[in-house]
Amino acid sequence: MYSKSFNLEIKKKIPSFKKKIKIDSDKSISIRSFLISSISQNISIIKNVLESDDVFSTIKCLRKLGVKIEKKGKGNYLVYGKGLGSLHSKKNLKLNFGNSGTLARLLIGVLTTTPNIELKIKGDHSLNKRSMKKLILLMSKFGATFLPKNKYNFPLKIISSELPVGINYTAEVSAQLKSAVILAGLNSYGKTKISESHKSRNHTENMLRNNLKVIKVKEGNTNFIEVFGKRELKKINVNVPADPSSAAFYTALTLLNKDSSIKMKNVCLNKTRIGFFNLLKKQGAKIKFENVIKENNEIRGDISVKSSNLKPINASKKYYVNSTDEYPILFVIAALTKGISKFYGIGDLANKESNRIKEMQKILRQVGIKSVSTKDNIKIFGKGRFESSKKQIKVKKLGDHRICMSSFVLASLTGAITKINNFETVNTSSPSFLRIMKQLGANFEIQK
Repeated sequence: MYSKSFNLEIKKKIPSFKKKIKIDSDKSISIRSFLISSISQNISIIKNVLESDDVFSTIKCLRKLGVKIEKKGKGNYLVYGKGLGSLHSKKNLKLNFGNSGTLARLLIGVLTTTPNIELKIKGDHSLNKRSMKKLILLMSKFGATFLPKNKYNFPLKIISSELPVGINYTAEVSAQLKSAVILAGLNSYGKTKISESHKSRNHTENMLRNNLKVIKVKEGNTNFIEVFGKRELKKINVNVPADPSSAAFYTALTLLNKDSSIKMKNVCLNKTRIGFFNLLKKQGAKIKFENVIKENNEIRGDISVKSSNLKPINASKKYYVNSTDEYPILFVIAALTKGISKFYGIGDLANKESNRIKEMQKILRQVGIKSVSTKDNIKIFGKGRFESSKKQIKVKKLGDHRICMSSFVLASLTGAITKINNFETVNTSSPSFLRIMKQLGANFEIQK
């Protein structure tokens, strides 16, 4: 079940709205749920899964690797885990990660230390362009081989380590690399040690926390994670909350649309995922977290948002690690907020599904918004809220769901006549996006 290609045209500004909405489930937690349950013992239950293209790619890859996954109604699945090292591949097997960098990095982490793995790996056009150099160098430390040598993007061949031994790793800002090391460490001999001063999303650790003999996490100014290899993993039961990254786009739309309010239910409020909301609260955004509870080692609750008058954004590099996916929509908010907004420490945005710095600058330029960027920083000269029905925005085929969604919000708030190519890429993370936008009153036309 993968999305057919289509373009989208937007010609009108969105009216005011006051709505309660149910947004898509969290992609990061959904993907990790399948990967971890597949190498755990017994049958794991996963409820309220995000049924998006990236998650379908995950299920397809795991089934190819011998995992039995059974669907039990909408969003609910049973995963029949056979334990660490149980994945297996037929000769000349090919795995396709689609558009998912999360799936690619985390599953490669699992495969690196799984015995007798030798297979070909690739992604779609967008993923194949992204550098996997840091991942490959890390997994090589566990003893895995990647061919051709000195090639750092897909397609590649992976040969797993014959004798994987735990490593010491000083984590950077990437939760995906940290998770790949944790997952590789699970089936390695000895201990894998990770130190983390920039605290990235910790869903992998949270999902493993009930295995007290497998993982220890000591939190402080620097987090220290120890993974004890070759120990059994208990089955998991996960009820996936809604995705805060998806919630960010409806939040932006509400904040900048006059006389509007929105309530989003049961959203993941993990402290490593709410940098976007905390940053905007500092700029005067009317955002409230309500009915907050903890379930499956994850904080969740409702988010209420009202139209607000915002101050220009000043985002130090500490915000990047906890709001990476939200930077394209933050750039839109900056453009529609009067004054100069500044974002620091964002160099890694160049190696996402597209170069998100350059592509967002091109889009903002089309509606008359000036910006200046260096390798690691950007200044955006915001005009405040404006209508721009005489301007046109054209978004080329990029294979980047966040750019498509950000452009949609920009068009809906300004009324600029907008054409977004290959909008189906949004289905990798937010298959309900257009349905919800229609519910909020957005006007658009699908062109197949």
